[in-house]
Amino acid sequence: MTPFKAPLDDILFSLQVAGAGELPGYDAAFTREIGHHFAGFAEGEIAPLDEPGDRQGCRLTDGRVRMPDGFRDAYRTYAEAGWPGLTLPELHGGQGMDALTGAVVSEVFSGANHALQMVTGLVPGAARVLMRFGSADQQARHLPGLASGTTLATMCLTESGAGSDLSRIRCRADQSDGWRISGEKIFISGGDQDMSERILHLVLARTSADGIKGLSLFLCPSARSDGSRNAVTVTRIEEKMGLHASPTCQLAFDGAEAELIGDEGQGLAAMFTMMDHARLDVALQGVAHAARAYDISRTYAAERVQGRGMDGAPVTLDGHADVRRMLEQADGLALGARAMAHLALVTMARGGAPDLVDFMTPLTKVYCTEAGMRAADLGMQVLGGYGYLSEYRVEQTCRDTRITAIYEGANGIHERALVTRLLPGAAGQAFAALLRTEAAPEVAKLWAAARTAILSDEAAAAKVHEFTALTAQVLLSLLWPRVERQAMTHPDPERIRRVAVRARGETHRRIAFHAGAILP
Repeated sequence: MTPFKAPLDDILFSLQVAGAGELPGYDAAFTREIGHHFAGFAEGEIAPLDEPGDRQGCRLTDGRVRMPDGFRDAYRTYAEAGWPGLTLPELHGGQGMDALTGAVVSEVFSGANHALQMVTGLVPGAARVLMRFGSADQQARHLPGLASGTTLATMCLTESGAGSDLSRIRCRADQSDGWRISGEKIFISGGDQDMSERILHLVLARTSADGIKGLSLFLCPSARSDGSRNAVTVTRIEEKMGLHASPTCQLAFDGAEAELIGDEGQGLAAMFTMMDHARLDVALQGVAHAARAYDISRTYAAERVQGRGMDGAPVTLDGHADVRRMLEQADGLALGARAMAHLALVTMARGGAPDLVDFMTPLTKVYCTEAGMRAADLGMQVLGGYGYLSEYRVEQTCRDTRITAIYEGANGIHERALVTRLLPGAAGQAFAALLRTEAAPEVAKLWAAARTAILSDEAAAAKVHEFTALTAQVLLSLLWPRVERQAMTHPDPERIRRVAVRARGETHRRIAFHAGAILP
């Protein structure tokens, strides 16, 4: 087994590639210091629980979820160190740090123990909802608990039979004696657990029959104001392919006490504030798995003697050209996906370009999660039969990363939204402007022609996958030159330059391939 090692040098280098150094107030040295502190904690306390947690899984006992052995203690240490409130406002007990520092911690956390990160990772998004839509009283009552770690958050959106069609949501909220929620929700990450004292469920429920306009968002705490348990019941824990240590619950709300956040009918706007954060966080989960798969396979290939070289002497696996190809491809997937995610985060932090952020968010979610799956598959192939076994744990990487392309909006839904909703308007124009500024002229011109073609194509829905793939490669085509130019600032410049040169050539070949499927 290859122990988890946080790819901190790669992460900090990528932030510089994405332009973090140009942001007012960004302190690279301070971000590095925070990253080192969390990396030490992740490597020593969180990562060692990943494999046994996967084997043991969660269990439902007397109506409550019990986390795997060691998870409660690790979370207690995590909370005592102040990590839950890293990016939450100082006014309410947080540390008020920037989103980029939060992204560093999030990726390291996901690489060390994705299952535990899943249960804790919705806190920043819930805090954003409270800061944007909550009253001063709601902020004062709920944010301190989120910041201290005594409260964890869930997002209760999906229902059986509704899926991604939110107009079919049946869970309802009635206002007789205060707001009360009745109905069922499924696929709720961390729907219950025994790590935090309280849970704050953010529940999308129906307040009128007016389709999606009749949906409102509610804060539904796990305990009532008198301290008794609220009427929220775990009916089952889902049995999943991966993330066994993350309890994915079905919840039943039986007149549960709740409070409206924002205005009635404003539920989708409030929920998407949380989901937009979650989608970039999921992108970083894909990056984390790609980096982990590369590290496992690189380490194995450097140690495993297999076959002979041209001189007849025994060689390790990485002495074979095909293995080097797979290793460099996996490394390039991690580096490129991370640079894309960081560019979206830096653009968001810079402000002034919300349309570009809107366009890059689904694009990044799709590309980074698929990069994680592809890198995991490559890592398994490098290890051969041992990759298929649990011993080296790349098979767990394959299982755990697979969900990232499904939750927080299946990738196909994001692809369709990118082409049918975002591309025709200001978001598509903002991306086109970025390409005109920084991409190679021929690439920008090719993408503009593909955009025109797909917007005028009545059968565009059949080509959204190809167009999204093209757009991701076009974005990478302007990132790889940045990586090459700044390679000397990385501790291993030769590796960075080698991977960037190879990836740049592959990117241009893929651009031509995907464009050929769209342009007549």
